[in-house]
Amino acid sequence: MSSKRTPAQVLAESRRRDSRVKRERVLAVADAIAARGDVVTFAAVAKEAGVSNWLVYAEGVREHIESVRTRQAAAARRASPRRTQASTAGLRTDLELARQEISELRAERDTLKGALRRQLGQQFDQAAAGDLVARIEELSGQVQQLAAERDALRRERDDLAARLEEMEDDLAAARTSLRQMIRRENG
Repeated sequence: MSSKRTPAQVLAESRRRDSRVKRERVLAVADAIAARGDVVTFAAVAKEAGVSNWLVYAEGVREHIESVRTRQAAAARRASPRRTQASTAGLRTDLELARQEISELRAERDTLKGALRRQLGQQFDQAAAGDLVARIEELSGQVQQLAAERDALRRERDDLAARLEEMEDDLAAARTSLRQMIRRENG
């Protein structure tokens, strides 16, 4: 006769069963990713298996994923072609071709520099000429304005000088008249 299980026992057994199913799913997903040729990473396995990240690092699961990654890296190294030793003549040819290309590039650079200098010189000349014309026009306007002010001030000075002369004449006449009056009164 079987003994009756307690709810705690049922819950613990259910959790163990879920954990076992999830672990098996993680292991299968890791193998499937490697079989497709995709890069096996802990995050990719967790995402595709639909489990949390901590489970892929759990004991037993982590080791399996690391071994799949190691096998995948070893297979990639075996699949890569081995480098062949370059011959001295081949290297010399490559060096000579590189030197020729460098010479051509230097000549092209010098040509482009010269063209750029000429273009910038023309732009500077045009800009400078335009600026100079504007500045000359501005200064010409100022010269005309100052000449007009100078002429106005000269006229005003001449007018004031004429008025001063008139007033000095009037003052001299007034003094003469005053002297004459004083002589007549005293006299």
